[in-house]
Amino acid sequence: MVDATLPLAGRTVVTTRATPGRLDTMLAEMGAVALHAPLIEIEPVVFDATVPDGAQWLVVTSQHGAQVAGPIAAAHPHLRLAAVGTRTAGVLAALAGRPADLVPARQTAADLVEAFPAPSDDRDAAVFVLHGDLAAPTLVDGLRAAGHRVVARVAYRTLPVVPDPGIRTTLLGADAVTFASGSAARAWFAAIGVATPPHVVAIGPTTAAAAGEVGIAVTAVAATFDLDGLAAAVVAELAPAP
Repeated sequence: MVDATLPLAGRTVVTTRATPGRLDTMLAEMGAVALHAPLIEIEPVVFDATVPDGAQWLVVTSQHGAQVAGPIAAAHPHLRLAAVGTRTAGVLAALAGRPADLVPARQTAADLVEAFPAPSDDRDAAVFVLHGDLAAPTLVDGLRAAGHRVVARVAYRTLPVVPDPGIRTTLLGADAVTFASGSAARAWFAAIGVATPPHVVAIGPTTAAAAGEVGIAVTAVAATFDLDGLAAAVVAELAPAP
């Protein structure tokens, strides 16, 4: 029996990441029923993983990108590492065998661009970016606008997953749905439309914007753009007032 004193006791929260994980665990520990409905799947792609001549930085924006980039970083210890988000940086560090050199305090691509060092005097210097096929151009365009030579390659593909039609009623009957990426919000729209549970919580402004673009009304955005912030935003939305 769930402890009725837990902040999310008796609440049902839909999670939409490719696989259940830390978010589901945190929600369950706070008393919620975490209803995992994967709406996206990650598919690796064959790409040219050759490190460009002059590359000084290897940059990733997601944990999926970090999983691909980690072995490359391990094989090229001269590369400095940058990541959007502490969790992504942790995955990259574990596989590279060294910590990331740059992780912005606010976990967005725009903040990484702002925190990035000025371009090197070496005209051949390059920033090697590995990202997904649906990645926003914010990072690559921002670095190029700042004067960096950027070599960007698509390292994985994000595909929508169509849930069983019978689960639609269950999903819409939940108290809240969480979106941890813009692709998850777009996949929800493709599978279900703009109908949602009463509370829609996005991990950050980029994800909220993606939801808004397809007509999904977001009711809360995490204050910190990570899973801890997402879970905290769910609590703020659903927990009874003191």
